Amino acid sequence: MKNLLLVVLITCASQVAGQTSDTPDGTTRIETGRALADRTTKGSVRGRVSLPDGGFVSQSLKVTLLTVNGTEAFAFTDTQGRFEFLDLAPGNYEVQAETIGTDFQVVSQNVQVFRGAPSIITINLGNTSLSSKRSGSPSISVGELADVPKGARKEFELASKAEQENKTEQAITHLRKAISIYPGFVMARSDLGAQLLAQGKLDEAAEELRSAILLDSKAFNPRLNLGIVLVEQHKFAEAAEVLDRAVSLNPQSAAGRLYSGEAQLAVGNLEDAEKDLKASYSLGGSSFSTALFYLGQLYMNKGDRENALRSFELYLREVPNAANADQVRKLIAMLH
Repeated sequence: MKNLLLVVLITCASQVAGQTSDTPDGTTRIETGRALADRTTKGSVRGRVSLPDGGFVSQSLKVTLLTVNGTEAFAFTDTQGRFEFLDLAPGNYEVQAETIGTDFQVVSQNVQVFRGAPSIITINLGNTSLSSKRSGSPSISVGELADVPKGARKEFELASKAEQENKTEQAITHLRKAISIYPGFVMARSDLGAQLLAQGKLDEAAEELRSAILLDSKAFNPRLNLGIVLVEQHKFAEAAEVLDRAVSLNPQSAAGRLYSGEAQLAVGNLEDAEKDLKASYSLGGSSFSTALFYLGQLYMNKGDRENALRSFELYLREVPNAANADQVRKLIAMLH
């Protein structure tokens, strides 16, 4: 019986893996392949501001969302430190939380927004490596852009505008020009890698993303996207290593946890896969319900029928019209 279940599982999984536009929950992903995103073209940022001891702030703090062009939006935290920015074009942003009191600081964190999926972040006020004294208006994109030549910065801004207008080829052209002017432009290489990934040009994407990582070993976005590339290339062992490092840099990334869980599952590291997939669904909610599908696979591989059944049933409650709903219902019937 167990072998029969595995055969059905492999059949179901192969159907999911072969989809390039329609995915298990009936949506279209941005990056390509098996992890899912909504058909919409917008994303969002959800987060909390935490105190140095890990507790959440109870006061209303101003939170600003920045792009290379300046302030995109601002919000104020609620009584539990929560904030949210909705209807955002995919791309790279910087979120700044302004502290209060005599020691007035701006604490910053970079975040990548994906189509149809919330990006989840936590800004810790005790993270001194991200803090700087406030002097006038907050700067745009703390760090790298200050060192970028004017011509390269202009091309990057044009690329960002083209991305927002879904003009992918134009964005790629501008990003290549920015890099030719300034080869050390980490953000441009990361964005170019993401654009090439979206087009399915995996080898080219990997080259740009690896270059970005060599330039900045602590950059999260290129590591996440490189991990996605490697998953798509079925280089699961390397993907698991790259994504494990990405998750260590940003444990609150639901996308990072999802891809890491998928890679760990593929290489048979079931304990790590379970941890990442559970975290992905916990952080991302229904937007990352595909984690439940992979958890169902994981538990079936372990012979844990009860948890497999629970995961598949919850998956269908979250996405009842999923493209693979019929196959999942057959699995549920077999597990009962």
